[in-house]
Order: sequence, then structure tokens, then C-alpha cells
Amino acid sequence: MYGKAFAPEYQGALTSLSVNSSLTDVLAAGTEQLRAAERAGAREEAARSGLAVAEAHRRLGQVADADRAWKASYRTAREAGDTAAMAWALWSGGTLARQRGALPLAWRLLRLAADLGERAGDVVVRGYSLAGMAETGRIQGDYEAVTALHEQLLAEARRRGEARHTVWALEGIAQIHRNTGSYDTAYAMFEEAAGIAARADDRRGHAWALRGLADILSVRDGDTEGALELLSEAEATCREMNLAGALAYNHKMRGNVLYRAGRYEEARDVYTQALAEFEGMSEPRGRTLARLGLVKSLARLGRDRAETSADLDELARTLEGMGLRHGREMVLRAYQELGLAPAAGAGR
Repeated sequence: MYGKAFAPEYQGALTSLSVNSSLTDVLAAGTEQLRAAERAGAREEAARSGLAVAEAHRRLGQVADADRAWKASYRTAREAGDTAAMAWALWSGGTLARQRGALPLAWRLLRLAADLGERAGDVVVRGYSLAGMAETGRIQGDYEAVTALHEQLLAEARRRGEARHTVWALEGIAQIHRNTGSYDTAYAMFEEAAGIAARADDRRGHAWALRGLADILSVRDGDTEGALELLSEAEATCREMNLAGALAYNHKMRGNVLYRAGRYEEARDVYTQALAEFEGMSEPRGRTLARLGLVKSLARLGRDRAETSADLDELARTLEGMGLRHGREMVLRAYQELGLAPAAGAGR
């Protein structure tokens, strides 16, 4: 039913790149092709090569370089009158904005990308942009608003036999089920995503699915060793492909698993590592969630209760400012779990 996964963001002369290509290789090839296109005055090719450069920088956690690259790709595409390439550049910019925690900006850029993609007749960039909007809403915790969009995109991806997009949609819906306590449904969907990704040779999608399965094994079954084994398998993929963001989230999940198992010293160390990784790529959502895990671990190791409470109050305000509903709920649970009372207005 599903063919081999492909990477539509690698365009023009870079279509031979695989979805599993090392990001350092993608960056090198994209930069070389971009320079050649600029020398030749080939604007459309420059815009599409620039897209690959932007995406490589983004996934490597090089935020400032990614920001410059997607904007340059958009300007070049606009000068060339290439509407589809403009849409792809906006998709990259919107995805970067979400990664940086600028969720309203992400929504606006992705909406523009979807509209331009529809105008250009490029169903793939339209689908990816709508998917990005759905993911942005899911991260904000607005599940009711985006579940239908996730399911629509899943149906479209299944109909086209597009493995990579099917995997993404399954993982998004699974995460909603996990966050709302439907663990069995979430596990089944992560498991299906992992299977499709493996058969389609989508290693990135497979690594994210393994992370989801590890989470369920830990929270539902208390299977710490099974969860850690899956995370180790996913981590190997992240390292081989230089997936900086996915690796940081993998480490944060490892901290979650260790914390749930009462292995607080190990959890503290892993959360500290994840926090440094998120800070290195200017990823505020991941940074805040890693800090939450670290604060809880330190509290379990005997840290002063007043200091813990002050940190939780600060995290509640930060998550409120970011509009992360599920994150705020996590902070409220942390207060209860640690026997602390939130400051007036914190976590609301």
C-alpha cells in the first residue's frame, strides 16, 4: 500500500537525496547547489536549493542560519514568480517558528503556505502546511480544534499511499490520545506508525514512533527497561542522522521514564543534558519541559521546597505565555505530586 518514503523538501537538483540522508550531507549538497544556481542566475533552482539548506539548518538546531535561509529562499522564489517554491519556503519558516515557540507566527506562516500551495496546485506543500497547522494546534493543547484536521490529513495520506505523511499523522493523533489518557489507542497508533515507517525506510519517523511507544510502555505498563531499550534504538538513529531536535526530545523522554521509575539521580542527569541541548538550539518548549523534569527530580532528591515552588511558579508563567495548555496542566500536576501549593494565578 505504501511506497518508499521520500523527502519532497529536497527539490530541483537535490531530489536524489534520501529522507534518511545525514543532515550534514544535505547541508553540504544544498549549499553547493545553491551557490552554483546563484552563479548561473537560476533563481528557481536557487530557491529550491535554499529550502534544503534551511531545513538542514533547522533540524541541526542552527536556528539563526535556518531563519536566514528560509527567508532568502522565499525572496528568491518571489523574484522568480515561483508560487510553489514560495509556499515551501513559508512552510519551512512556519515550522521553524513552531520549533522556536513562536506559535502564533507559525500558524500565520503555515496558513499562508497552505494557501499558496493550493493556488500553485502543489498538493504536497499544501498537505505539509496543513499538517504543520495541526501540529501547532496540538502542541498548544487545542485538541478539539485540530483532531479533525489530523484525521483528514491521515485519510488523504493513506489514499495517496504517502508513507511519511501517514506516519506523521498517526503519531500526531496518537499523541493526542496519549495526552488524554487513551493509552491503548495511542499505543496501537504509534505501533502502526512504527511499522509503516520501518517498511518505508523512514528512519526519522520510526525514531519518533519508538519514542511514543516508550512513553506508553513507561506510563501505562511501568515497563522501564523496555522503554529505555526503545529509546536507545531511536537515539542511535538520531545520532546517525544528526537529528539534534529529535535527540533532545529523546533524552527528555528518557528523563521522564527514569523519573517515573523513581530513579531520580539518573533522571536529573538526563534532564540536565536535554536542557543543555534545547538551550543550544533555542528551543523554548523543549527547554521549559526539560526544566520541569529537572525541578521535579531535584525536589525528589531533597531540594528546598520554597525554591521548588518558586521554580514551578516561574514555569507556570512561562508556559502560560507560550500558550501551552498541556504544559500548564503538567505543572499543576507537579504541584500536587510534590505537595506544594501554586502561587495565586500560577498555572491558570
